[in-house]
Amino acid sequence: MLLDTLRHDRALAVVRAPHIDDPVALCRSLAAGGIRTVEFTFTTPGVESVIAAAVEGEHDALVGAGTVTDARTAEAAIAAGARFLVTPGLSEGAAAVAREAGVPILIGALSPTEVMRAVELGAAAVKIFPASLVGPGYLRDLRGPLPHVPMVPSGGLTAANAGAWMDAGALAVTAGSSVVSAADIAAASWGAVTERARAFSLAATRA
Repeated sequence: MLLDTLRHDRALAVVRAPHIDDPVALCRSLAAGGIRTVEFTFTTPGVESVIAAAVEGEHDALVGAGTVTDARTAEAAIAAGARFLVTPGLSEGAAAVAREAGVPILIGALSPTEVMRAVELGAAAVKIFPASLVGPGYLRDLRGPLPHVPMVPSGGLTAANAGAWMDAGALAVTAGSSVVSAADIAAASWGAVTERARAFSLAATRA
């Protein structure tokens, strides 16, 4: 389901904020803008409660956990109800927990060696991070010898460059603070989030 949703929407939202009081409204606003895959990260204090509330809410989003760095955080995310996991880099512990639970995991990697290892660990897709360090041309080069690997660039993507990453062969692109800002979450500016999500999604799907 995760890859099918990403393949259709071509976008994944990663949410980083010190407080998320209404994750259900946030999920609704993103889904309304065309981004139905939402990653709440472990950089948010008490994110397990945020994930649990989001999973129980009425919306069309698929809720997962990000910044999963080890087996402990993977277990906590799954216990909270996360439908997928995302790591910033290679974590054999998190990958093992995900495999045992049957939960898809996007494993972070940058070099060809890391991408190959992520696949060996069972990644449903590989998160290319930090994407802002390399640019779309790097993704195109990676896909030369690894065309079978679904790749999702993350870091520094905006509506202005999302299309270039899709043209380079990305499965989907990650929308971060350019779409979901901590200020908008604090102010409950859901209309603004929906507008930016729609702009980002359109930029990705037009590629």
